[in-house]
Amino acid sequence: MPAAKRFAPLLLSTLLATGLAWAQAPSDNPLFSPSPLPLQYPQFDKVRDEHFGPALDKGMADQLAEIQAIADNPAAPTFDNTIIAMERSGRLLGRTSTLLFSLIGADANPARQQLQTDYAAKLAAHRDAIQLNPKLFARIEVLYAARNKAAPNAEAKRLIERYRRDMVRAGAQLSDEQKTRMRAINAELAMLGARFNKAVLAEVNDSAIVVDSADELAGLTPAQISAAAEAAKKKGLEGKYLLTLLNTTIQPQETELQNRALRERLHRASVARGSRGNANDTTGIIARVMALRQERAALLGYATPAAFVLEEETAKTADAVNAMLGKLGPAAVASARQEAAELQKLIDADQSAKQQTSFELQPWDWSYYSEKLRATKYGFDESQLKPYLELTSVLEKGVFHAAHQLYGISFKRRTDLPVYRDDVRTYDVFDKDGKQLAIFIADLYARPSKRGGAWMNAYVGQNPLEGTQPVVANHLNIPKPPAGEPTLLTWDEVNTLFHEFGHALHGMFNKGLYPSLSRVPRDFVEYPSQVNEVWADWPSVLANYAKHYQTGAPMPRELLDKVARAKRFNQGYTTLSYLSAAIVDQRLHQLKAGEVPAADAVMAFEAKVLKDEGLDFGPVPPRYRLPYFSHIMGGYSAGYYAYIWSEVLDADTVEWLKAHGGLKRANGDALRAKLLSRGGSEDAMVLFRNLVGHEPDIKPLLERRGLVVQKP
Repeated sequence: MPAAKRFAPLLLSTLLATGLAWAQAPSDNPLFSPSPLPLQYPQFDKVRDEHFGPALDKGMADQLAEIQAIADNPAAPTFDNTIIAMERSGRLLGRTSTLLFSLIGADANPARQQLQTDYAAKLAAHRDAIQLNPKLFARIEVLYAARNKAAPNAEAKRLIERYRRDMVRAGAQLSDEQKTRMRAINAELAMLGARFNKAVLAEVNDSAIVVDSADELAGLTPAQISAAAEAAKKKGLEGKYLLTLLNTTIQPQETELQNRALRERLHRASVARGSRGNANDTTGIIARVMALRQERAALLGYATPAAFVLEEETAKTADAVNAMLGKLGPAAVASARQEAAELQKLIDADQSAKQQTSFELQPWDWSYYSEKLRATKYGFDESQLKPYLELTSVLEKGVFHAAHQLYGISFKRRTDLPVYRDDVRTYDVFDKDGKQLAIFIADLYARPSKRGGAWMNAYVGQNPLEGTQPVVANHLNIPKPPAGEPTLLTWDEVNTLFHEFGHALHGMFNKGLYPSLSRVPRDFVEYPSQVNEVWADWPSVLANYAKHYQTGAPMPRELLDKVARAKRFNQGYTTLSYLSAAIVDQRLHQLKAGEVPAADAVMAFEAKVLKDEGLDFGPVPPRYRLPYFSHIMGGYSAGYYAYIWSEVLDADTVEWLKAHGGLKRANGDALRAKLLSRGGSEDAMVLFRNLVGHEPDIKPLLERRGLVVQKP
């Protein structure tokens, strides 16, 4: 039976099945209509978990009906009756799924996790019902063939090409039998992704370290010890202390804990996550996901999953990624070994002064002794910086101040909008002409219900077709101090605030005509956010926010100078840790058919890659190990290299900024007009060249990180 005729009963059965739930749903479901709050800000106070299922069901049914109407339209395909109609479809599903999955990342609970599990395969099938609809694809093929005439403008032409490319890559040109298999693959991958995310969150919480005595926590501040006591109390461990973990391999407490045995316990608990053979072991999920990704790539005519992914990135090929990572690897290892030698000397001297036997540098020693080494070499450590890095000051007088100076935008805190947690903040954002540009949500504190890392998401996107403006959020995992205590940041956390706000600016400034062109390549999306990090220690910005949280005194000039001089400190370690994870990701996704490791060989595969690539330097573990490497289960599969790839562009752009006067409105206007407002409306590398005027150069990155290793 022709695919077109088989699709109609499939659509009807889907509509009937999903319609049962929403037809009986309460009429007061707030998701069924756009939010009446400013800029359609989500009604966090009115939406309940039981609202999501009916809204997802109705949203899928509505969009399938909309898409089928487009496919069945007897009129000849036009840009408006096909492409624009598709752009307008799925509004209910879009706002519902956006809110649900944003909350699953920021504030998961069992009900929301169950929804993710229940709807993973359904949503995958829904996407396939659209992408694999032969009548719809036939209309797009007509427009694609005549795109030079059919498109009313250059962006429209690019949008036609985007739709056609997405459908081809989804399998629109496959045989009916192959499409059936593709649907099954996508459904299983969606289910596995939900299982992986749930297991990683459970494992990071279950791996927290219980400490019996406060004496063992020597080196932590009183506020940190109090927070550990409170965390233990919430777990029913009155009188004990709980060291909670973040999703990275190295844990922040390793910098401060004087008790070496406790540092080792913490580290070993961290690296064992997901590979302990318990209910949260993810090695089997990884093996199955990779086998399915390999099969999907082969169905679509690609040799490897990496080849499939990278075709859409600015890198284009695995060879290009391998070449760039290959240039950085040896320099990173050499720098890390030099740093390790310095740390070993410090350890030996420290142990000798205590009349104790020395020991060989281990991963759980690096952060602790590198902080001591920084104090020795540069005359300061993290504890001296933190009193000047209070969270609100960094955000409002640093991040926002830099954006105001550069782009002319301004911010006003508001407390009338509902939030899903009482420590979440909201701000109105006003453009340089005084008109409202966006609403910004700052969700900055770690919690057991939040996934690891830091990220930006848009609850509402800029959409000229619907007249919507951005509601964007930044999510971080800053440890929350006890009530009444200030939130004092590490320098890494300051950089992360500036970085994530760079993503927010990218979302707020987008002026594309069509929502589907808002996305940019994964190895380009980090570029504008990394550029925004430059303002963290820009002298005028740093002087504006780096004030003592008690006295208001500015950070002393000599300490500012020390911070500037230490920028390259520990960069060998930082780069090698990152590169190890990025290269493991690439090698995993560059495997060909039959080469994917089984579950019991996943960890051996990781170890072999590090050894074969010359990256297996014991004191420097990968930033993420495969069992908790959430990036590669989501949008960064075969794409974790994107951060360093983007940093090549970033470092080059920072040199351009400095050459043109730095923090001034003219530069902000150029960044906004040529880069931040363009989304994916033009080729990413064209946007870069239009801004800086030349091809990317890796030298500024090497110099920034101090990876041009000097001969002794």
